[in-house]
Amino acid sequence: MTPLLDFIDSHSPRFRDELFSFLRIPSVSARSEHDADVVQAAEWLRDQMERCGLEATIHPTEGHPVVLGEYRKAGIGARTILVYGHYDVQPAEPLDLWDSPPFEPTLRDGKIFARGSVDDKGQLYLHLKALEAYLAVHGSLPVNVIVLAEGEEEVGSEHLAPFVEAHAERLACDGVVISDSAMFAPGLPSILSSLRGLAYFQIDVDGPATDLHSGSYGGAVVNPAMALARILATFHDAEGRVAIPGFYDAVRAWETAVREQMRSLPFDEGAFRHETGASALGGEVGYTTLERIWTRPTCEVNGLLSGYTGEGAKTVLPAKAMAKVSCRLVPDQDPDTVEQLIKAHVAAVQPAGVTVTVTALHGGRPWRGELAGPLFEAGSAALERAFGRAPVIVGEGGSIPVVHDFARVLGAPVLLMGFGLPGENAHAPNEWMSDANYIGGIKAAALLWEELGRR
Repeated sequence: MTPLLDFIDSHSPRFRDELFSFLRIPSVSARSEHDADVVQAAEWLRDQMERCGLEATIHPTEGHPVVLGEYRKAGIGARTILVYGHYDVQPAEPLDLWDSPPFEPTLRDGKIFARGSVDDKGQLYLHLKALEAYLAVHGSLPVNVIVLAEGEEEVGSEHLAPFVEAHAERLACDGVVISDSAMFAPGLPSILSSLRGLAYFQIDVDGPATDLHSGSYGGAVVNPAMALARILATFHDAEGRVAIPGFYDAVRAWETAVREQMRSLPFDEGAFRHETGASALGGEVGYTTLERIWTRPTCEVNGLLSGYTGEGAKTVLPAKAMAKVSCRLVPDQDPDTVEQLIKAHVAAVQPAGVTVTVTALHGGRPWRGELAGPLFEAGSAALERAFGRAPVIVGEGGSIPVVHDFARVLGAPVLLMGFGLPGENAHAPNEWMSDANYIGGIKAAALLWEELGRR
């Protein structure tokens, strides 16, 4: 052990108690009745930043505020690292499915149960405790540090990119560190290497002016539900590949070594299938399950609506049909380009007799990290020292648009080292964070500053 790690161990009960205080604030960004709670969380976080040795300020936006904590004493020539996290949380409903109140944190079986425990209050707060520990033991940091905490991540971070762009000079940095993801397995530290982007659409098919009697008109009028089904059926070929012309043109190939490491991970396909409740797994032929959800783009139907769906029978030919469709994107696909490809394909395959409209609803760019350089090397070394084994490289099938925004606006590499675990119920009832990972995360984050000082 070192004085730094000894300090963290000896203060871990207090670090846990402080996190519990943070978790008791119901900072639900999606609900206007919690606006005052979101402000309270921002103010609480500002005060904690100041206690840790940072200069902290709250910055209003058109939505919820941004909290900035800054340490600028390492000098003009020193590196600057920005740490990002969010203090807002998802709604807790349905409340009856929680085993303990969502905003009354409880430690059970080595897990901290509370809304926001892992997403993202616990993972954000551990960075503050790491900074406190390092400053308490060493007196100064080897790098300048900016901590940026937002209050709108759970509602799309609408005002974060404009904030970063408006304050780009103040936020200029040599690297960004984010902990808002999970380790691949308990005891197996992980660095997240990629995030898929998103292109989300609504497809509307309009036919007759109103629903029609299927006996009087069926077979003579084009059925919008059948037209939509035919359109959607053209989105994939028999091997699970997206059949939209040009869809794969911009896909960047993965390095062979990274794919081989992904295939070597201790992944249990049977357990994964059991978790989903599906009778079998499927997808694009030629790829493993992890490769399909981490490295390959997709086109999926998320919802369908048409005709009569109530109890019993009502023999109508529907006037309208609608589908929600999402495409998960990988580097270097662009959501605007995919939008044009989708619209062109639908126009080419739609039958006569109906009007089809494709509306883009939401988009985000994919991201792939730099698996080399001082920040990556320091993060790898810190994780290995904290958890006793070298980290593995993992991917993420979902999207965190802010990661691309940081890389785009600040031009800095991004290191994602998360301390969640599979099955942690983020966004669901009984959300939890491993208590061991919370303390281990504090150690890894503190050792990151030490490792950066060596480089």
